[in-house]
Amino acid sequence: MLWSKKVSAQDLQNACKNTLCEHIGMEFTEVGDDFLIARMPVDHRTIQPAGLLHGGASVALAESLGSIASLLCIKSDSKMPVGVEINANHLKAVKSGYVYGKVTAIRRGQTTHVWNIEIKNEEGDLCCISRLTVMVVDRR
Repeated sequence: MLWSKKVSAQDLQNACKNTLCEHIGMEFTEVGDDFLIARMPVDHRTIQPAGLLHGGASVALAESLGSIASLLCIKSDSKMPVGVEINANHLKAVKSGYVYGKVTAIRRGQTTHVWNIEIKNEEGDLCCISRLTVMVVDRR
C-alpha cells in the first residue's frame, strides 16, 4: 500500500470542509491501495464564460488530488506537502456532468513527490492530463 495513513473517501471529504475543494464541489469517490479518485461537477462553479469546464478548475482538482496523496504518504506529523510546480494539458472540452480525477504516483522520494493526474469525463474520455511536483517540508 502506498499510503502511510489509512483513510476512507469520507475521511477525505470531511477534511475538505470549508476549503476550495468543497467550494468547487469536489467529492472523493475512491481510495485505492495506490490511487485516489475524486469527481467534480461541471456547473456554475467550474465553468468559464463560454460554458466549458474552466482549465483552472481542472488544475485545482489535479493539485488537490496530488497534495492530498502526498499528505497520505508522509509518515511524520512534523512534515507537510507543498506544491511547487504543476502543468496541465487540456485535451477535450466538457460542457456538463462530472469529471473524474485519478492520481497515481510517478515518484515518492524523501523530499519530493511527483504525481500524475488524469481527468476524464463521464464517458471515460481523457480531458486533461496533469503532473504535480510536491516538496515535503517541515511544518512551521
